[in-house]
Amino acid sequence: MSFPVFDLAAFERSDDNGKRQMGREVDLICRASGFLAVQNHGVPDDVISGVWRQAHDFFDLDHDIKNHSKAPYPGYPYGYLGPGTEALAKSKGVDTPPDLKESFNGGPLAVPSGLTDQQALSFCYADTIWPAAPEGFRPAWEAYYRAVTDLASRIMRVFAVALDLDEDYFQSYIGQPISALRALNYPELSAPPPEGQLRAGAHTDYGSLTILLPQPGSKGLEIMTPEGAWREVPPVDGAFVINIGDLMARWTNNRWVSTLHRVVNVAPEDGGLDRRQSLAFFHQPDWFASIETLPSCLAPGEQPTYEPVLSGPYLMGKFKRTVM
Repeated sequence: MSFPVFDLAAFERSDDNGKRQMGREVDLICRASGFLAVQNHGVPDDVISGVWRQAHDFFDLDHDIKNHSKAPYPGYPYGYLGPGTEALAKSKGVDTPPDLKESFNGGPLAVPSGLTDQQALSFCYADTIWPAAPEGFRPAWEAYYRAVTDLASRIMRVFAVALDLDEDYFQSYIGQPISALRALNYPELSAPPPEGQLRAGAHTDYGSLTILLPQPGSKGLEIMTPEGAWREVPPVDGAFVINIGDLMARWTNNRWVSTLHRVVNVAPEDGGLDRRQSLAFFHQPDWFASIETLPSCLAPGEQPTYEPVLSGPYLMGKFKRTVM
């Protein structure tokens, strides 16, 4: 099967009947794999190229300089995480060597007025530890964060239509989302790594949806098919890769799947030893949003599979399982 590509601008131009038809296509995709590419997304090219360049230049710095913005202790959510500090497969209970990557992570750009919940303030709304270099890093990062926050809100409108809900159904849940942005660098390797050590171990994402921008032409991202086989996700020029996370699977009573995925070490002749970069935006509903099974995802007489959870504490528990 070819990888599905969704035209967001075409959806937004359509009348109600057209949106419902396109929503049914998204529903089928999210039932099968939960992965699709979104083109004509409206995020300006200069915003993308700005953050991409700044992230590249940051990872080019000496480790001593990058460590000036490192997370102060294991489990702190934001700042620089160097190589060997994370193993994503641990979130699925699988003990693996550390992932072959480094990252810079940032959270919401502002704290909601009047928020006093100490868990929220110390986790999702903890300070992002900004690097002093390269110059212009923070403005470029914040411009991209705002752009993909808006994009996520628009995609959630598509999801609402796909789930037979009013188009604005999810908007009350995402007025102050606790989303995180992560720049990832998979360093150049001098030799193939030991067996079992991947660039990113097999995992599912935790929230409502992820907006991934892979490096053009890069290989290695794979998803688990319903048949239990690994399948490559090809980069699509000019498009973001979107996948749903565990929270959306709960919300839909497993009507939609949060698919296991990983970043593998492809053969050296295919660029497996080369440096690779990506940007991942993890969209998460408001801290206090109560995630309960959607009425449109229950057949008459059917009971929900999951108990309600609050978005923020649920995310915090998932995150802390991956820390080395």
